[in-house]
This record gives sequence, structure tokens and C-alpha cells, in this order.
Amino acid sequence: MNLVPRRRLFDLDDLFDLWGPLRAAEPAADAFTPRVDVKDLNDHYEITAELPGVNKDDLEVNLHDGVLTISAETKKEDVEKKDGKVIRQERRYGKFVRSFDLGGDIKEEEIEAAFKDGILTLTAPKRAAKAPQSKRIKVA
Repeated sequence: MNLVPRRRLFDLDDLFDLWGPLRAAEPAADAFTPRVDVKDLNDHYEITAELPGVNKDDLEVNLHDGVLTISAETKKEDVEKKDGKVIRQERRYGKFVRSFDLGGDIKEEEIEAAFKDGILTLTAPKRAAKAPQSKRIKVA
């Protein structure tokens, strides 16, 4: 069985990597790149991140100056022994960091997060849109 890492389509580093074809069998250093969906639903944004193998305790969600950051780290080791001898040992380590600029139309104090079955779901309610105001300016 061959394991093929998921790679980015437009990775500029790969354009200038002359040794790439010789290293094709080794896993990418950034192999832990979960999928993230962002939906603009009328009254809120919904951000969903697939984080398989991540424990809730290894997950961080921070908000600083309107920028929401999701970070997670995974460490997993599998050891298979037969008759007391190791016949297979695999390790998977990875760190994931993703940031989103929510802008000024978010109710930051009302953002909610839920984590279930390896799926992180964030709900960020929007502030009510202000109606444009018109004002007559007196010409002097």
C-alpha cells in the first residue's frame, strides 16, 4: 500500500524544488492540513473545521482584534507487536493554525464553539446592519 500525502495545488516552493521527485515517497512536513468551510448565513457566519484525531484538550480557539484563530496539535503513535517484536510502528505529529479576519460586524462576545466527532463548528453572529443615514449639510 502506498500513502500519498495531500498537497496544495499551487505550492510555489515545489516549483523550485529540484529534489522533489527523489523525495516523492516521504510524507509532507505539513501533512496535517484539515479542511475548513466558511459559510455566510444571513445573520451569522459558520466556520466548520475537520480535525480528525484531535482531542478537545489539544484544540485552541482565540479571538484577538477581530481575528479568529483556530489551532490544534495532534500526536499519535501506533505500535503493532507480534510475539513481543515490533512489526510496525507509525507516528503522526502535526500542528494546524488557521486565522480568519471576522471584520467589525461580528458580535465577538456571542461567538460559540462546539466540538463533536472531530468536527469543530464555530458560530459568529453578525451585528445588525446600520441603515445608511442622510443628513442635510448647511452651506455657509
